[in-house]
Amino acid sequence: MAGTNAEWLTVADRAMAGTIALHERVRGQIGTTLAAAAAMLDALRGGRKVLVFGNGGSASDAQHFAAELVGRFMRERAAMAALALTTDTSILTAIGNDYSFRQVFVRQIEAFGRPGDVAFGISTSGESPNVIDAIRAARARGLRTIVMTGRDGGALGREAEIHVNVPDQNTARVQEVHRTLMHVMCEIIEMEAESPKP
Repeated sequence: MAGTNAEWLTVADRAMAGTIALHERVRGQIGTTLAAAAAMLDALRGGRKVLVFGNGGSASDAQHFAAELVGRFMRERAAMAALALTTDTSILTAIGNDYSFRQVFVRQIEAFGRPGDVAFGISTSGESPNVIDAIRAARARGLRTIVMTGRDGGALGREAEIHVNVPDQNTARVQEVHRTLMHVMCEIIEMEAESPKP
């Protein structure tokens, strides 16, 4: 075997300890997560939609988030209008081939985004050019903008109306906390979506 049980246990313990510690750090800075949930809730109540996007693991998170809103998270309720801009391979490859990979989300924001919608960009580095460009395009078109980042938020964090930051250098740990925060957003949105506005 390549490793011993003791070595594997060390890896597992280090990963668990790291994600627990980072969750605890972010737990005290939950305000932006609540603000993001409120912005999306307001848009959805107003008949608008959430456009969510990212690259790699963040693309998977975008799809996960959209699925929770369109389907359901924890309770039965009406479907919600959310669209992951990472799923249509024909669109992605046509734009990547005919324009550039930097345009794969921008063109979809131009096609699907309307004033009052929410553009939700995810990047663990905060430096993904195609996500930054899409958030800029969304802002110019009158969409509300939310980003979720790691590290110090990078250039992306400075572009958005609401910036949910998980301040750590380890991509895996950041992604783990991102998923928890997205689940918090989903639960709040789902809990409040069909309640009357206060």
